[in-house]
Parts: sequence; C-alpha cells; structure tokens
Amino acid sequence: MNLLDASATTLLAGFRDGRFSPADYVAELIPHIRAWEPHINALYAYDETTLTTEAAEAARRWRTGAPLGPLDGIPVTIKELIATRGVPIPQGTVVTELTPAHDDAPPSARLREDRALIFAKTTCPDFGMMSSGVSTFHGLTRNPWKLDANPGGSSSGAGAAAAAGLGPLHVGTDIGGSVRLPAAWCGLVGFKPTLGRIPIDPCYTGRCAGPMTRTVEDAALMMQTLSRTDRRDPTRLPPSRIDWMELSLELSGLRLGVMLDAGCGLTADPQLLAAVEAAAAGFERAGATLVPMAPVMTREMLDGLDNFWRARQWKSLAALSASQRARIFPMITQWAARGAELSAVDVVHGFEQTFALRRATEAAFDDVDAILSPTTPVYTFPAEYGHPSNDPEHPFEHLGFTLPWNMGEQPALSINGGFGRDGLPLGIQLIAPRFEDHRVLQLARLFERWRGPIRTWPTPPRS
Repeated sequence: MNLLDASATTLLAGFRDGRFSPADYVAELIPHIRAWEPHINALYAYDETTLTTEAAEAARRWRTGAPLGPLDGIPVTIKELIATRGVPIPQGTVVTELTPAHDDAPPSARLREDRALIFAKTTCPDFGMMSSGVSTFHGLTRNPWKLDANPGGSSSGAGAAAAAGLGPLHVGTDIGGSVRLPAAWCGLVGFKPTLGRIPIDPCYTGRCAGPMTRTVEDAALMMQTLSRTDRRDPTRLPPSRIDWMELSLELSGLRLGVMLDAGCGLTADPQLLAAVEAAAAGFERAGATLVPMAPVMTREMLDGLDNFWRARQWKSLAALSASQRARIFPMITQWAARGAELSAVDVVHGFEQTFALRRATEAAFDDVDAILSPTTPVYTFPAEYGHPSNDPEHPFEHLGFTLPWNMGEQPALSINGGFGRDGLPLGIQLIAPRFEDHRVLQLARLFERWRGPIRTWPTPPRS
C-alpha cells in the first residue's frame, strides 16, 4: 500500500489495527515534502523536527492502544491566516510585523485537542485578497498538476499541498470562494459550511473555515472536529448532533437545481459546463429531478461588493506609509486605491448587496433541495496572475458561482468533476440551504462513488 495516497480515514484504520503507524507514514511523508516543496512552495513555518517527534509519540500511543484523540498522529496543515500559537501571521505580505500569535484560533485549537499533528501553515496571497498563489511574503505557490498554472486562492498553499499529497488534511478559509476555488483548480474536495458551523476568530461577514481534502469522507472526518463550539466566535451556530460520517443518501424525490450561468462575469468554459451536465445526469439516473436554475448574482451585486471590499482594504492600506504600500503586490494597491474615492453612500450601497444576496440565495431554494453548478467559470490561469482576469479594475469576475453562498451563508462544496483536455481538474459545486451541511457532503459522497477515485495524483518533478 502506498501510504502517501492513503486518506486520513484509511490511515486511522491502519493505526488502529497495527498495520502501520504515524511514524511509518511520516517517514514517507518527509522525503515527499522535500521532493515537492521546491517546486510548489506551499508551506510556511514547516517544522520537520516536531513532526518526526510527535509522530513517534503518537505511534507509541497507538501500539499500547491508548490514542489521545480521534485524529491522533494524523498530519494536518493550517492556512497561514488562521492563528497557531507561537507562529506569526504575515497575511501573505512583507509589510506585516511578524508577532507570534498568542493562542490557537478555534480551528487550530480543535485539531490540537484531537491530537492531529499540526506540522506546517500554508501560503496565501497578500492580505488573502486574491484568488491566486502570488505573495510578496511567501513567494509564488504553483499548481502541482501543472507548475505554470495557478493553484487559486486565497487558500493557495492548502490547495497545492493537498494535491501534492503533503499530508491528508488541510484547513483553508473562504470569504468569496477561497476554499472552493483552489479545490476546483487542484482537483480536491473543498467544503465551505454554513456560516458559524465552524467557529472562527476573527469572524467577518461571509468568512468561513473549511476542510480541503482528497476525499469527501476525510472532509466529513474533519467536520467532526472543526464544528465543535467556541465562544470566541459570536456568529457560531449552536452545537449540533450531526453524524458527519453517515454519508448515505436516498435521492428519490430530491429536486436538484442545475445552474449553468453565473449571471455576470467571465463566461463559463464549455468543458466545465459539460462536467456539470454529466454530473446532473448521474443524479437524475439515481432518482433526482433536475430543475434548470437562473443565476442569483447580478452585476449590481458584484460591483457593489467590489466597492465595499475596496474601501475595506483601503482602510488597512491607508494606515501604512507610502514606502510600505509600494512593497505590497501592485494589483492590490491599484485595486484598493479607488476605495479612497468612494463616497459613504457608495460603500453602504455596496455592503447592502450582502443582504440582496441573502434574499436571492434563500429564494433560490423555494423550489429545489440542492443546487449543482460549476465552481468557477475557468479551469486554469497562469501561475503569475493575481486573478483569472489579471485586471485590477475587475478582479472578481470569476466569483459568480461561489460568492453568493458566502453572503447567503449556505453550505457549498467543490469536488473534482473530471479533467479537461490538457489534464487539468474540472471543479463542480454542490450547494444546499442554510444549516443543511450534511446534505452537501452526502450528495458529494454519492457523486464521488459514481466518479470513482482519482487514480493518479501529481508526482514530484525530477530535480
């Protein structure tokens, strides 16, 4: 068995019955990281020594039948923006003062409680404000499937690390698509739950943490840990009794909306539309009723949120000196500068689009139980670009399928729907009404069974 291709659930089963140990897995993982990391640059604050030591301690616990938590000995990475005790949070940019974090943020704390081995953080672009792997602090993160392609962002390192097999479990954050977009471009499962399902600190409108894994079952496994409550997040949901690992679902009677038009922005690539239509046909054969869906996003909504985010970003940049601003990735400063020119009315109108989207996304489920769409209208773009459009005046033209569900707070998941003509992954998205997170995972698991496992993942280039 190739341990590096094993899911976390498979590894835990092997630890339990003694076929292999955390130390065995880490002994194979470390040279694999060394082979990949010079090419993809996915990791920050990688701690090889601690990983080796903690894996050996976990192996001893499993040998004596005394693991200390449900994830004992499983390596995991955390996105740089999520605090881990003692590690600075540079926010992807060279202008941040590098002060070690005092405490673990909720996702890090829950994983540590369950004895997962947090061995690295993962890269993100400047301020987490681009759907890209470019960063003035971390450098350029690349897509393992094709090194001159972008892994997406802002959970860029998490996407690249998961696709390259640098451990089975990864945590990203998502405020407009930042878990699902790199999941789509890197061939992964990326799950953005209902807002508040996974407590996060700091919280913000639409901001969620979520699993990024190679399998649906591993995403569900992570939800058991990440969804536990934490009072530091005032937007958290009440504790739930969801059995996350119960992934069976009967489709008879389920009405599945099929949304092929984002409403505005970039035109969807025909290969992505074909992948969605093929998935829809599979759900129909299994008993679902397909319902064509109109888009929920409008140009006014997207432009309004663009204005609000420009003003929000400019608020942060205005506190910096001109020399500091000159060191930030130029696309961000050029984009945010117009925030200084917006009136208060413009900014308030922009923020109000979050409520317009809440109404539109809630109404979208009046006649359907779930929705299927592309995750993104494009399936690749160059590694050096800040966004698929590479246009600082129109940077969010690729968010029409993902952003609505952040503002509406619905659970949404990206899963690999196949591969394009050049061998790059095609991401499709499943969405359910607020609070019905479990249904999204169940639908994704059903699709994953039909699709079958991805047989061949990227391998490290020869140095």
